[in-house]
Amino acid sequence: MTSSLVDVHSHFVTGDYIAAARQAGHDVPDGMPGWPSWSAEEHLRLMDDAGIGQALLSISSPGVHFGDDDIARDVARHVNDFGIAVAAAHPGRFGLFASLPLPDVDGAIAEIRRVRAESGVAGFSVMSNAHGVYLGDPRYAPLWAELDRHEAVLFVHPTKPLNADAVALGRPLPMIEFPFDTARTVVDLIFAGVLLRHPRIRFVFTHSGGVLPLLMDRVELFRGRALGIGDGDPAESARIQLGKLWFDCAGTPMPTALSTLASVVGTDRLLFGTDYCFTRPAQVLAGIGEIEKAGACPAGGSWLDLFRRNTKALR
Repeated sequence: MTSSLVDVHSHFVTGDYIAAARQAGHDVPDGMPGWPSWSAEEHLRLMDDAGIGQALLSISSPGVHFGDDDIARDVARHVNDFGIAVAAAHPGRFGLFASLPLPDVDGAIAEIRRVRAESGVAGFSVMSNAHGVYLGDPRYAPLWAELDRHEAVLFVHPTKPLNADAVALGRPLPMIEFPFDTARTVVDLIFAGVLLRHPRIRFVFTHSGGVLPLLMDRVELFRGRALGIGDGDPAESARIQLGKLWFDCAGTPMPTALSTLASVVGTDRLLFGTDYCFTRPAQVLAGIGEIEKAGACPAGGSWLDLFRRNTKALR
């Protein structure tokens, strides 16, 4: 392995996971054409072709909670044990963001304690909302305390908001609804003061922040003293809090999204991601090509070198 490039936004599925999702009504994921396939062998071939040293695996939307807490705990255990086994079978090539079955807080904390010390577990993963419960909800306070205590990395993947089908006009939900739901849950965290109270949790958000970079000044206007909404701490503006989060570049970062995000939050916490296996190999390679063609990043050097440096700081 000659490259230190780490893919922090990389997915897997299992047959049992897809069966459980379909049993709960997810015949296809979020309006996409169908469920993808995944194998370690195919994934490793792509990684070698793309110059990716390690991929951190996670479960994508719709996550592991389909409406029943007991089933969600079983599904989380299944996918996490599978991911841990994959990491053990391919040392150094795969890691895992272990899935947490929110909104079941007790189940999520139990799963953290069950797998936290397992080799290959790089952090944890949740969706941007769980059946309409966003991450600033007060019921999650014990979860944030647990993650803060362990200085954990938490990968937050977008999913659809409630009633998304009413506004999606039949289009795939990841196209527009996912980027907006990332913004919705980050704003909820800021207004609830979670990021101020738990600064040791290293939150990783996706797709160059979605629409967040365009909204921060407006969010701060509503959050400020004039309107008195949110935590109201003038020393920690919404923009400052946003700059303490981490973001991957999965999706279409060039020529607009990544540079816009960097103009708002700087470059120190930008990471590489592919969204494989939902993004297929040809698209992954094309996306890397666009990043390579983009030239120097604002910090100097190439964007890929920046991602390599930043990943070391995250870990």
